[in-house]
Amino acid sequence: MIDIFLSSYPLFLKATWLTVQLTAVALLLGCIVGLVIAFFRISDSKLLNYFAHVYITVIRGTPLIVQICILYFGLANMVTLSQFWAGAIALAVHNGAYIAEIFRGSIQSIDRGQMEASRSLGMSYPLAMRRIILPQAFRRAIPSLGNQFIIGLKDSSLVAYVGMQDLWGAGLGEAASNYKQLETYMVVGMYYLGLIMLFTYFVNRLEARLARGRTPKKQGKGLNVAA
Repeated sequence: MIDIFLSSYPLFLKATWLTVQLTAVALLLGCIVGLVIAFFRISDSKLLNYFAHVYITVIRGTPLIVQICILYFGLANMVTLSQFWAGAIALAVHNGAYIAEIFRGSIQSIDRGQMEASRSLGMSYPLAMRRIILPQAFRRAIPSLGNQFIIGLKDSSLVAYVGMQDLWGAGLGEAASNYKQLETYMVVGMYYLGLIMLFTYFVNRLEARLARGRTPKKQGKGLNVAA
């Protein structure tokens, strides 16, 4: 296994960087999609609520590899999508369904008195949501978002099956050329493990930093303006 690690590290380092780029773009887009769908879920509009419900049900009820293939091979008939963007969009759509539920739960966990107090001070609903509710909801969502981001990083390996040379795709190619499948896959697993440990470290640091900003007093129903 050591000889595979030493001989193939230039290939795997390049593939690792591609995996990081793909995951970062997909999760950024997934957070945007998830936040929009979360607002649809808590909206008073039955149409928006129904759309969000159908979206989440369909995405969570079908395999990610199917969604990637549909986007890559299906949309190719209408628009030209590179392997990178087909994979990124598919991962964003997939993760967006789970992130939407995380954001929805975090927003609804904030005491309703926070919104009532901010509205009584003359704030509009969007302003109160942006300055009062969302900062607190985001803080509460960090642990769940961290877990979802780790899952998203591992799920990115499925883009290899549409020909993308990410970390897993590079591993498949290397294993096919050296006929040492087990050792090669173990090396690929080490790269993924390193990425996960590094990402977990940064998430834990972010959690600790946000925790230091919390006030020790029990939050009441008054207005809590986030910094």
